[in-house]
Amino acid sequence: MADPQDLSPVDENWDTALAVVAHPDDLEFGAAAAIARWTGQGKNIVYCMVTSGEAGIDGMSPEECREVRIAEQIASAKIVGVDTVDFLGLPDGILEYGVTLRRAIAGVVRKHRPQIVITNNFRDSWGGRNLNQADHIAVGKATLDAVRDAGNRWVFNEQLVDGVEPWGGVTEVWAAGSPAGLHAVDTTETFDKGVESLRTHDAYIKGLGWEDFDPAEFLEGVARPTGARLGVKFATSFEVFSMGWGD
Repeated sequence: MADPQDLSPVDENWDTALAVVAHPDDLEFGAAAAIARWTGQGKNIVYCMVTSGEAGIDGMSPEECREVRIAEQIASAKIVGVDTVDFLGLPDGILEYGVTLRRAIAGVVRKHRPQIVITNNFRDSWGGRNLNQADHIAVGKATLDAVRDAGNRWVFNEQLVDGVEPWGGVTEVWAAGSPAGLHAVDTTETFDKGVESLRTHDAYIKGLGWEDFDPAEFLEGVARPTGARLGVKFATSFEVFSMGWGD
């Protein structure tokens, strides 16, 4: 078997980012340590949860689950230096790629006006036989299109009120954990914060029945081989999509 391809460092020459994912916990299963690195550099990062994860715990009603998971996500975000978490309130588990989802995400992009947008892997699998989840796929694909939509004055122009303007300033979209990722960032110094942020999703993890789940062991199992491909101890990988014309 051929050796895995080496990874190139992502471009960290930016100041603001928006992270758009389907559920509370999605960023913590890999990307949170990278977020901690960047907030530690003084960058401003905002989280956007498309759903509130209300369908994520079988033994808890959606109404109760929604409140628990919102609280866990806000606490988790604070650990890695993120103070603003938007919840769009779309239905968990049944998201569909399309205009409704694009409109909702475009509105958040126009609101926060980031330079970089971060989402999760939206390929059909995580590599090998581990299939991805439908909400992740829908949100990632919609995020790519919504970034372009946000810069077009004539798309979703009902949003352009009360001082809201089109925003075409996103240079790249980064999909964390994609099996097609060729870029990465060193998370050696902030790995422990990533672990702590995942531990904060205690009710969700217990609700999955993962009695022996160890967040540090799980995250190290991904971050260490990724780090080896970057030439560091731990790293988070990204598939990078340029939003520039002709790229």
